[in-house]
Amino acid sequence: MEKRAEHIKKGIADLLELPRDVVLDLPKTTLVGNLQLYIENHKGIIEYSSSIVRVNTKTGILVVTGRKLVIKTIVLEEIIITGEIDRVEFVQ
Repeated sequence: MEKRAEHIKKGIADLLELPRDVVLDLPKTTLVGNLQLYIENHKGIIEYSSSIVRVNTKTGILVVTGRKLVIKTIVLEEIIITGEIDRVEFVQ
C-alpha cells in the first residue's frame, strides 16, 4: 500500500511539475565547497561529534564525516553543518 501511495505522489509531482523533495518529503542536501552542508527534511540527529554527524532521513541515514564539525543551526526541518567536510553518504 505504501509503495502505491509513493507511486501516486511521484505521478502527481511529475504531472504538476512540483519538486519531488517537497511532495515526497525527501531529504535535500546542499554542499557549499567542503565547508558547509545544508540539510532539509531531516528526521533528527542520531550521532554528533566533531568528526561525524549522522542524521536520520526518510530514505535512510545521512552520514557526514570530517574535522571540526559543528551543527550551526538545527530547526524542525533544517540543519546546517559547518567544518572541514570530507564525506557525505547515504546509508540504508
